[in-house]
Amino acid sequence: MSAAAKSALVIGGGPAGLMAAEELARAGVAVTLAEAKPTLARKFLMAGKSGLNLTKDEPLDVFLSHYSHPQIAAITRAFGPEATQSFARDLGVELFTGSTGRVFPKVMKASPMLRAWIARLESLGVTIHTRWRWQGFDGDALIFDTPEGRQSLSPDATILALGGASWPRLGSDAAWAPWLSAKGVKIAPFAPANMGFEIDWSAHMANQLGQPVKGAALITPTRRTRGEFVISERGLEGGGIYELSAELREGAPLSLDLAPDQSAEDLAARLAKIPPKQSLTNRLRKGAKLDPVKLALALEWGRPLPKDPTQLATTLKSLPVPLGAPRPIAEAISSAGGIAWDSLTDDLELTALPGLYAAGEMLDWEAPTGGYLLTACLASGRHAGRAAARQLASS
Repeated sequence: MSAAAKSALVIGGGPAGLMAAEELARAGVAVTLAEAKPTLARKFLMAGKSGLNLTKDEPLDVFLSHYSHPQIAAITRAFGPEATQSFARDLGVELFTGSTGRVFPKVMKASPMLRAWIARLESLGVTIHTRWRWQGFDGDALIFDTPEGRQSLSPDATILALGGASWPRLGSDAAWAPWLSAKGVKIAPFAPANMGFEIDWSAHMANQLGQPVKGAALITPTRRTRGEFVISERGLEGGGIYELSAELREGAPLSLDLAPDQSAEDLAARLAKIPPKQSLTNRLRKGAKLDPVKLALALEWGRPLPKDPTQLATTLKSLPVPLGAPRPIAEAISSAGGIAWDSLTDDLELTALPGLYAAGEMLDWEAPTGGYLLTACLASGRHAGRAAARQLASS
């Protein structure tokens, strides 16, 4: 029987599910896409509110080094930054690359791209159902609560693209995990990823809440990075923190270099030139060239700051950050954990449930923000969709 005579069901209307649906439809499969929410791709649209970061324009091996698991990196190698940009342009989206290499639509929003994508899927014959909430299995059938009542489907192939466990209000609530676990699928425990960390601020930091910290280096036992982050009422958040969140979540210590463009020796020499009668605040502002935000952090975490210029420079170059707990998974941009790789074939088919495939954040991987998450979701949806289409064509 040809693929054209076969049916496929995609559960989940985010980027991974939409990509899987497109690949199946292009192969001639009759595709139904079921989404629990009233509209598609809500997390995708939310990400686009602050400027949709599609991918990052950097050497492929550098790009792939940001993924936590070699298999998701291998899948993304086949559909990386260049392919993601070509895909968006084919949808009529004009792109630009920022100074850091991040790639955005010129309009900065996600909605025009999503509208064009939905129109293309409908032109390919994809049937889209919203407010269809998957409720697990009834034997081999998949059961849904829908506006028309209970529905039971038994497609020839199914792609699960239901997201992880972050931002549950947008649909990624991991309600699927117990149903798959009961069928013998191994689920790695969920944990927040790309999240902030709590800090117990003193009262003198009140004026700095909401302020960005720029031009500092973040240091862990394994890495030294430069990235902007924000002082929030609850702690620290932002891209610089998110890039290190996996390591910090496991308890790694964090310190800041508040003067990363100066050596400790040069910084000590500059501090020594400030007359000792000057106040500590003036010495830091004039000698170390600390802006108000960095100055506040030095006073918050460095007290009592040493008077000796050499010791003071050492403190400013390695200021310990008293991180508290990570923010809850419901507030995290993404999640670690999910379907374990040893429960999947190389085609992303569930070994315990032949004919069912999984893609996107359901899988056990993580990556920092900056276009890495979205690119891999697209790549894994494409990978699973193509694999299912091949299987249907050969059966």
